Amino acid sequence: MPCTRAESELVTTGTLTKPSPHAPQDLRALARRHGLSVSGARPTLPAYVRQLWSRRDFIGAFATARLTAQYSQAKLGQVWQVVTPLLNAAVYYLIFGVLMNVQKDIPDYVPFLITGIFVWTFTSQSIMTGTRAISGNLGLVRALHFPRAGLPLALALQQLQQLLLSLGVLVAILFCFGEFPRWSWFLAVPALLFQALFNSGVALAMARLAARTPDIAQLMPFLLRTWMYVSGAMWSIQHLAASGRLPDAAIAVLQGNPAAVYIDLMRFALIESYTADQLPPHVWALAAGWALVAFVGGFIYFWKAEETYGRG
Repeated sequence: MPCTRAESELVTTGTLTKPSPHAPQDLRALARRHGLSVSGARPTLPAYVRQLWSRRDFIGAFATARLTAQYSQAKLGQVWQVVTPLLNAAVYYLIFGVLMNVQKDIPDYVPFLITGIFVWTFTSQSIMTGTRAISGNLGLVRALHFPRAGLPLALALQQLQQLLLSLGVLVAILFCFGEFPRWSWFLAVPALLFQALFNSGVALAMARLAARTPDIAQLMPFLLRTWMYVSGAMWSIQHLAASGRLPDAAIAVLQGNPAAVYIDLMRFALIESYTADQLPPHVWALAAGWALVAFVGGFIYFWKAEETYGRG
């Protein structure tokens, strides 16, 4: 078979010589002429969204499989999905409710605390699992071609499924403390939807960061624990504001941080004594804004590095 001009310029009397500067252009033109493209190249954003949507069944199945296998080695199995946040709440009740006596200023402290811990666990676990979405699944990333955003989204969906299972226990606890269904309980649905979008966006952003710098996964537990303590999961930001110990600007930052916003909305929906005057101004706008900014920003940020995942 006769050699092309690009190939003939690379071979002279059986030895390789310096390639012609025209060779790369010739090969690129040949690839374009035959409709070839770079393997693993990042698709356009609309094409990427379409690819991701076409694999929605995979995302759902992957999330369900991970949820089922999470405690498969434990004797209590899936019971740990509910027991774990309850044990965390019991520890925080002992420390904050009993030893620090925070409950004296907060009516219905146990529902207040349990709701805050369950909602916070949803956010923290979504972000933590998203951090390991790429680095913890390198074999899958390198073996199969699919939109990599499917992994952090599937893990965020797994945490949503786990929260929905835990809500049954939360409702039972609310019944025990005199909280019964009211119309406001329906507000929990949009609150959880906004929180799920926010969690997914942050999980996407953290997946990209940790794929490049795996040490971030070791740092995240400390950052998340600090975030939890300033989000009012175990104590009331409103009581701190009333005490006057912090300037108004600091209180506004505490109330406006997204974790506190979603915790406040769930407490307002489920606990009768948690009234609208305890919510920060424009709380629904804050919830929707955080969800939109985090999800759209996190998705685009993740997509921009699509061709780098699993390499190196």
